[in-house]
Amino acid sequence: MNYTLLAAQLEALTEGVPYETANLANAAALLWQEMPDLNWVGFYKMMDGQLVLGPFQGKPACTLIPVGRGVCGTAVAEDAVQRVEDVHQFPGHIACDCASNSEIVLPIHSNGTIWGVLDIDSPKFARFTEADRQGLEKVVKVLEQAI
Repeated sequence: MNYTLLAAQLEALTEGVPYETANLANAAALLWQEMPDLNWVGFYKMMDGQLVLGPFQGKPACTLIPVGRGVCGTAVAEDAVQRVEDVHQFPGHIACDCASNSEIVLPIHSNGTIWGVLDIDSPKFARFTEADRQGLEKVVKVLEQAI
């Protein structure tokens, strides 16, 4: 997976576009199209002290996630990437889609605070590698400029 190219494609899609929803929708579609073995990719935004569902690709998802709950809420509470090889072993995992077996969640920042998260699920166990984490961090840096 060429994440440098993916980040450049996202930058081209979002450059000069001042609309957060449009940028996030295109980012979700691009990741969905380019990354193999996914069953969900999308965004949750911090609103009123919790994560609220944003643009995504995949099956319908959980609408609200409390900070500290599940993989997404833990990413916010710890302000750290969560790369989970087996979500069924993750304490407090929220099963929006029972077909998901692994997950990676990356915090997104704006003006020095957590804006929300990029959440990606796979039906494959251990789908996400350290190289995926590093590459997706490049994607998040582009997103942080686009929101």
